[in-house]
Formats: sequence, C-alpha cells, structure tokens
Amino acid sequence: MQLTSAEIQEGAEIPSKYTSDGQNASPELAWKDAPPNAKSFVLVMHDPDAPREGGFTHWVVYNINPGVGHIEESVPEGEEIKGVGLQAKNEAGKLGYMGPKPPSGVHRYFFKLYALDCMLDLAPGAAFTEVQAAIKGHVLAQAELMGTYEKNAERAA
Repeated sequence: MQLTSAEIQEGAEIPSKYTSDGQNASPELAWKDAPPNAKSFVLVMHDPDAPREGGFTHWVVYNINPGVGHIEESVPEGEEIKGVGLQAKNEAGKLGYMGPKPPSGVHRYFFKLYALDCMLDLAPGAAFTEVQAAIKGHVLAQAELMGTYEKNAERAA
C-alpha cells in the first residue's frame, strides 16, 4: 500500500499553507495498492517529536469507505467528511485537522494510513485513544508519508 500527496514529498518540509503559520489547511492525500479485502481505512497524522510523552496526534479520520482512495485538500472541521469517513478528536480535543505548530526545532509529522478488516464500531467524534484501541488486531496493511516543519520565527533567526 502506498500513501502520497501532491503537496508533501517524503522527508521534505511541509508547505506553510498546511501549518498553523499558514492557512492550517489539511493536505490532499491519496493511496493505492490497498488489500482487496480491506473494509475501511484509518488515517492518523502524528508528531512523535512533540514535547510530551508519546508525541502529539494532530488528525484522525476513521471508517473511511474502502472505495475511497483519496482525501481532498482543506477538509472542514466536524464529525464527518462527506463521502469519505468520520473525524476523531485530535489530542487538543478538537474535531478535524490541526496543522503543525512545533514549539521549537524541526519536528517530523507522520501521516499513517491503516487498511482494516472491519469498520470501527465507534460513534462520530470519537477520541483518538478510542480509535487507537479499536484498530488493534484489525490492521491488514499500513503506509506512511513523513514531512517536517519548523516554525517560521525559528527559520528566520
């Protein structure tokens, strides 16, 4: 399985538009070569470099229909992305995408896509920890895309 983005290249800097320094817009993401028996997908954006134990999860989309192969740019906040799936609460307790906002230094942001053998039995707006627990034992395949970001003020210094 492969996860790609027209805006984010593997290992490269995430464009400002997709960060809290810019428009805080979610990037377009696409995937292919998923297992044919996948019943749903889960997308997670995580910063392992955040200064808290376990890092910080910025975005979670779950119960993505198996017929879907991409997520458009700039999805709205809220419980549902029409025609795609449901959004969980990120670790700030908000529904939807929260762009990179590292307190200092360069951080890595991993977009991880999981192909599951089931739909998750979770209500809309579930917490990230609920999604994380629910996927255990159901992952058929996974793919990831990593971008980096350092806040503007530090780059200018």
